[in-house]
Amino acid sequence: MTNTTAAKPRTLACTLALGVAIASASAAAQTIHAEETQTVTSLNTAAAADTLTLQQQAILPIAAFAAAGDIAKLNAALNHGLDAGLTVSDAREVLVQLYAYAGFPRSLNALTELMTVIDARKQRGIQDAPGREPSHAIPKGDALRAAGATNQTKLVGQTVQGPIFDFAPPIGEYLQAHLFGAIFERDNLDWQSRELATVGMLSALPGAEAQLQGHLRYSMNTGLTSQQMQQAVQVLDKRVGADSGRRAGESLAKVLAAQSR
Repeated sequence: MTNTTAAKPRTLACTLALGVAIASASAAAQTIHAEETQTVTSLNTAAAADTLTLQQQAILPIAAFAAAGDIAKLNAALNHGLDAGLTVSDAREVLVQLYAYAGFPRSLNALTELMTVIDARKQRGIQDAPGREPSHAIPKGDALRAAGATNQTKLVGQTVQGPIFDFAPPIGEYLQAHLFGAIFERDNLDWQSRELATVGMLSALPGAEAQLQGHLRYSMNTGLTSQQMQQAVQVLDKRVGADSGRRAGESLAKVLAAQSR
């Protein structure tokens, strides 16, 4: 005869033990899944950090074709950039900045083409995001040059000085007041984008390799990685042309070699 009274506690104990085991296994599985998810997320974040956004990539050919004065190709690059998510303000800021590197004529011609592109897109029913204006008023006079000197030092990584600024003091004043002041104080386009634009512009200008090397360094001072700058070279080579890609590639190789010493 079976002792059912004694069997019940044993059955209950086995059931509880099995429940604990299942719960433990489930908790372990959840922990493993969470760890795997965290690992995948970390890898994706790391991969994204070494890749230029579509908008950043689009800035490079816009800047290069504008600097070269190739209006037909600039038209296509502007359409591609706006399709990729650049705002009207983003594109306009790049083309205003162009005056500091390729002169007012190229800048004015490029801005005129941007207006043409926007109007044509409106006629096709495309409403491009307007973007935004700077978040603060741009300083004037001595305050503007002081702000520019601060921005220049941050971007370059040290105070900029040398014989050329002693020989021609106005050029240092113009760099600080106009480029690093009036332009870089406009925070509706971030510094990474402005430096990528500069790299694109200089890659299109034969004889500006020394300045191109400098701005490749400054680009990385803004937080862009060497992998992202290598991608920038690839974009210039593929979308702009072999000459731009070669100038940027050779300049970046010199910059990276100097950093590894």
